[in-house]
This record gives sequence, structure tokens and C-alpha cells, in this order.
Amino acid sequence: MRTLLALLVTAAVVVPLTTAAARPRIPAPAPAALAPLTAATLEQTYAANRADAALASRMAAAHGDRHRASAVRALAASSRRLLSFDGRGSGRAVEVLGDLAHADRVAVLVPGSDTSLDTYERFHAAAAALRQRLARQPGAGSRTAVVAWLGYSTPGTVSTTAITPTRAEEAAPDLRDFLRALRTVTGARARVALLCHSYGTVVCARAASGVEASDLVLLGSPGTGVASAADLHTRARVWAARGDDDWVADVPHVSVGLFGTTVGFGVDPMSPAFGARVFAAGSGGHSDYFRPGSVALANIARIVLGETSEVPGA
Repeated sequence: MRTLLALLVTAAVVVPLTTAAARPRIPAPAPAALAPLTAATLEQTYAANRADAALASRMAAAHGDRHRASAVRALAASSRRLLSFDGRGSGRAVEVLGDLAHADRVAVLVPGSDTSLDTYERFHAAAAALRQRLARQPGAGSRTAVVAWLGYSTPGTVSTTAITPTRAEEAAPDLRDFLRALRTVTGARARVALLCHSYGTVVCARAASGVEASDLVLLGSPGTGVASAADLHTRARVWAARGDDDWVADVPHVSVGLFGTTVGFGVDPMSPAFGARVFAAGSGGHSDYFRPGSVALANIARIVLGETSEVPGA
């Protein structure tokens, strides 16, 4: 097992290093200086971050990176609601879909590997699909909001960072801080569901004990780094789902010390031993949990809306 993991680590190092070396650093402005986040400052925050995204797009275009310029220009559109934006490096962005100030239920999406400003529209599409599914629900759906939280530097799928907890440990304090700030906008009345995908489930597991959420949903998880849902030390209901065609089912659920760090994330959250509420996700693959019309999306929406008695098991 140690030999196999050593080979995986070695292979994971080579590809990212050669890829990173081939791409020059993209210039971008520092994040905008913002007033403390409250319901009263939301529109001001959105406007400042759109302006920052527009500047980042112009700087990327001047640098010759048309792909980044286009991706960031989309975030600068007048319809976008950015709670935060940082165009430096792989980039970070936190976006609201819906009326956050008046929402009774808020879903916060935490992405997995290979999510960056360059691939952000794919993440946005997932958040938009959930928002549209929630809005179809009479009554409750009109008072919902979805937050796409790209608030950390995600690992590359083929990299050592994807099989170790380092990025998750770095991200967890930022996720906790964000969720506390979110409460200054929504107030204590809003119920928050934390929807975590792939490596994002490791991030959520690290943050779980310090966040106030009604539900913690683990989608396509490679493991969380803990042995059971009880070890997350959260009052949230813990859910888990995996599509029938999700390749993460073939990931070895091991956790060993190697080269001074921990490799792998241990117990499968889908297993009875973990103790999560397992629900049906249909026949989709690793990127299909928010696909419009899917079983997974319908059940995720039910969880967000608190209609848990209607969520079928896997």
C-alpha cells in the first residue's frame, strides 16, 4: 500500500509542476476594500466587486490571456452579485444567486478540485441549476438564495494536494468566517444548508464543528478525514450521496501517514459505519449532481427546503 501511494504521489507531482511552469502569472488587482458585510451594504459590495472583476478582465486581456479575460468579464456583468472577488492566481469568487437579504433558506455550494476563475462558469451553472430548481417550489422557493463559494484555492485533480488535507485545512477557517459573515445579512432566522462536492467535502469536514448549518451534504466524497459523522462534531444533519456512475466510488478509502503528511481521507461517507443519511443520487457521474432534471438535484433541493421526509434513500 505504501509503495502504491508513493507512486501516486510521484505521478501527481510531475503533471502539475510541468503545467504550472508553462503558464505565466496573470496580473490582477488586489481585492476591493469593502465596508463590513450587512444587508444594507449588499448592493455596494456587489458593485465594488463587479468593478474589480472588470479591471481584472482588462488586465488579463492586456497580458494576452484571452481565456481569463473572458471568464472574468462574465463576472463583471451587471446581473452578477459578487460578495467577494480576487483575480490573483487561480482566483477566488463568492457569488449570490437570489435575494440573500430576504432569504429564509440559503444553500452554500463548496466546490472540489480544478475549480478556479478559468473554470468558474461550470461552477456557476451548478449553482444556477439549483437556484432554478428551488424557485419552482411554490411559496418556499421564492425566499431562497444560493451562494457559490469559491473561497479557497482548490487542488488540481492530478496533484498531491488532491489526496492530502492541506488545502482543506487552509480553507476551513475562511469558510467558517464566511458563514459567520453571512449571518449578518440573513439573521439567525435563515436555515443554511452546506452542499459540499468532491474535495469540497474534506473542506466542509474540517470546518463543520465551527459552523451553524441545518444540513451538511456530502456529494461524491472521497472521504472526509474522519471515521464517522459523529466525529464532525456538528449539530447539522449529515447527508451523503454518490451517483451510480461516479468514479470516486473506485477511490481507495484509506488514510496513511506518508512523507510527513496524511494521504487519503479514510472511511467512505456512504458506508453504514460512517452514519450519514444516505440518499439517492441517480445514475449520474461525478459532475452530474446539479444537472437539471436529475434525481440528485431534486433531492438536494428537498434537503435545502427542509422537505426531508420526501428524500428517498439510495
